[in-house]
Amino acid sequence: MIFELEKKLYHGSYMIVEEPNLTECRPGKDFGRGFYLTTDIKQAKRFVKSAVGKAVKNGIAVLNANEGYVSTYEVTDISGLKILELKDADRQWLHCVAAHRRSGILTEELVLWEKYDVIAGKIANDNTNQVITAYLNGVYGKVGTERADDIAIGLLMPEKLTDQICLRTEKAMKVIKYVSSEKQTIKL
Repeated sequence: MIFELEKKLYHGSYMIVEEPNLTECRPGKDFGRGFYLTTDIKQAKRFVKSAVGKAVKNGIAVLNANEGYVSTYEVTDISGLKILELKDADRQWLHCVAAHRRSGILTEELVLWEKYDVIAGKIANDNTNQVITAYLNGVYGKVGTERADDIAIGLLMPEKLTDQICLRTEKAMKVIKYVSSEKQTIKL
């Protein structure tokens, strides 16, 4: 299981995040609005560059635009949480990502995921964004059809994707404990 007791999780950002706040999380992400973590420290380090770039673009005060941080957390309790783990980049995963990224599509499926405190699965990273965008724009056929799904999943190379964990509720936020942060120097 990706999200389990005592597991170390990482978050890449333009700042140290000791106390994550769901109200600051934006909608339209792969698994919906939430605080995103990964078990892969390399993935978190790669995300630092993206986070710094977005902070600069959005005019958020960044003291040093070539530095960011990977914050480390530990899972302290999972009892009582409703957790959905999407183990593969399959049809269910693709529909979950598509429905959360673009409102108004696959709405009947979107309702299924609203009950979860945590959704974990593969990350749609920079290497997959073109495929996801083409899928959402109907390049492979109508979104949600078997043909379109099969083409998109085949192009994603799911075996090369790392994981992401989305903490979607305050209940989920209470089960992680901040451990430390490490400064990352990035090349813009």
